[in-house]
Amino acid sequence: MRPPTRLRLRLRDLGCGAGFGAMAVSGQLPAWTLGVFGLSLLLALLGRRVLGQRTLASALLLLGSAAMLYVQVTREGLDPVVAASAFAALVAAQRLLSTPSPATDGHVHLVGLLMIAGGAALSGDLPFALCLIAFTVLSCLSMGLSAIEAVVPEEERVPVREALGPLSVGVLFAVLGAITFFILFPRVSWNMASRRGSAGLGVATAGFADKVRLGGSGTIKSNPRVVLRAQLTPDPGADTLNAHWLGRTFDTFDGTEWSSVGEPLPPRQVVTLRRGGEGLVHQRLELLPAYGARTLIALETPARLGNGYTVSGADRQRLGLVRVGTSEVRFATDGSGFFYEAYSMPGEAAPVPDAMSIPERDQLLALPMGLDPRVGALAEKVLAGEQDPLRAAHKLEAFLQREYRYTLELGGDVEDPLADFLFGRKEGHCEHFATALTIMLRTQGIAARLATGFYGGERVQDGYIVRAGDAHAWTHVLVPGQGFVTVDPTPPDYRAAQPLAVLEALVTLYERMENLWRAAVVDYSFRDQMQLASALVRPPRERGPEGARGQVPLPPARAWAAALAVGLAVYATWRFATRARQRTRPLDATRFLEAVERRLARAGVRPQPQEPLERLGARLEAEGHPLGPALRPVARRYLEARFGGRPLQEGEAARLLATLAHPPPRKGPPPSPGPRAP
Repeated sequence: MRPPTRLRLRLRDLGCGAGFGAMAVSGQLPAWTLGVFGLSLLLALLGRRVLGQRTLASALLLLGSAAMLYVQVTREGLDPVVAASAFAALVAAQRLLSTPSPATDGHVHLVGLLMIAGGAALSGDLPFALCLIAFTVLSCLSMGLSAIEAVVPEEERVPVREALGPLSVGVLFAVLGAITFFILFPRVSWNMASRRGSAGLGVATAGFADKVRLGGSGTIKSNPRVVLRAQLTPDPGADTLNAHWLGRTFDTFDGTEWSSVGEPLPPRQVVTLRRGGEGLVHQRLELLPAYGARTLIALETPARLGNGYTVSGADRQRLGLVRVGTSEVRFATDGSGFFYEAYSMPGEAAPVPDAMSIPERDQLLALPMGLDPRVGALAEKVLAGEQDPLRAAHKLEAFLQREYRYTLELGGDVEDPLADFLFGRKEGHCEHFATALTIMLRTQGIAARLATGFYGGERVQDGYIVRAGDAHAWTHVLVPGQGFVTVDPTPPDYRAAQPLAVLEALVTLYERMENLWRAAVVDYSFRDQMQLASALVRPPRERGPEGARGQVPLPPARAWAAALAVGLAVYATWRFATRARQRTRPLDATRFLEAVERRLARAGVRPQPQEPLERLGARLEAEGHPLGPALRPVARRYLEARFGGRPLQEGEAARLLATLAHPPPRKGPPPSPGPRAP
């Protein structure tokens, strides 16, 4: 048996690796699975098939792995889809390290396809799409080269370079055909069977914690990853939102970190923070896996939140909402991504939450023990006797923005970070500005608290996205008769994300591709197919000023383009069929092979099972059969016509068949007795 070409094996192994990557990018596979498959793939690419002679031992290892995964599913709660995907990876690793053979090749390709299915079930995100494309191209090329190897005589060189061009064209047409089938064949949304995967690029981070420690470098401001998507009603229509997205508030400061005295309440499906009035802003929100926290986010100031769920496999799992204190709402359980709705009150002022307790009100004036007396003295000097809470807050806001500089480049922790900011460095990030304003107001008897969340929002299609770098902190001032009013002392130019330009461009490109992939593939359904067909052929109808139907206009340009494309496709099909009918029968390589087999059958020559034409010729020549020498050029010409891109010319097939009817006489000594052609 001919040894397989090195290129074909590497294409096969890399295609299997792409199938494994489709699962691995979800971030849900056990870590040991990554190590086992990665090592197996490396050994396979180096040509070390260490399990070639250890079939029984490797089968026992697979059996033991299956038992271990079963125990983890039944006793430890491992997701069955994750367990099945991990076992598929182990089977693939065992096949990669086995001796190459046609059966092994089939197993590798099959288990690679199963891993692609596992990846689709685990996430289906954009990295999965890249792995899917890589698997398709690599596996198709490998299988094409395998088919060519099977028909080339062992003593001849396999035309790998010559075949790669036609094979690549074939793969391209196969992909285009698959895309056409995907668009036209009735289907349901992929979201019915996929789930949210990992956080994507890097670890999940939203900057939320039960406490906020004053200090640090504020590196989250340079993180450009998208953590939230929102659709607003009414739609503001602006390219950029100058809005605060509230996550939680803090009322207790001990000199170095903020915390809250609020306690969690029992879970509910809908949480009402305050009684809303007219003109509430409705939001449909999605917290992406990159968010990495359970705190719900809503536009300032949230009034009601509910309808929360996460997607797990084909199911939407509804989640309870837990209210913590006066302002924070959390999901009751963890999830890789969340969906929910929220209603917010417009404007910067909002009434005091209905459930604010007396201890929480008292904490709005609490000062840390050992507070530097210079903080109160500075606030008193700046306010110059101003007692109105809102005017006092704006006075201090202007002072901080004018006299202090924003920076993310801070040193290590200091004993008194607030005093260090106000009287030492005189520079800091949003947490320093918001803390300074809040504590300075409290020193003058004005109730205030620290608020954290995000600031900004970028327009993408019909909604807005918020990035991790948009994480922000500001101050809530309690104004009698108005409630909590938002006052943000951070300089306006530094409130939103501040990523590096190159990194922001790359992540923005990735997010746009991710949105396109989800809209065009993952969320594509039968409804989208109907809308596409309707948009192509149905022109808009106009109405007169009184609502009467006006004249039907001509079809839109897209309808003409669709009709032109269909016409060209019909014409191309007709031309192809016409040329196919005009071709003479011998010019078809497959029909030529059938004619050769019939001629050999009349001569009493029967090929062995699965014996290609060129090997039959070599065997006949070795046996001294008179058709042996004549069959070799016939077999070579058939391979050129079938795989080499050199079709048979008019009359050439007839001449080659004639050589089989009248083979040339052999030169040299008479052959040994054997079957003779009539």
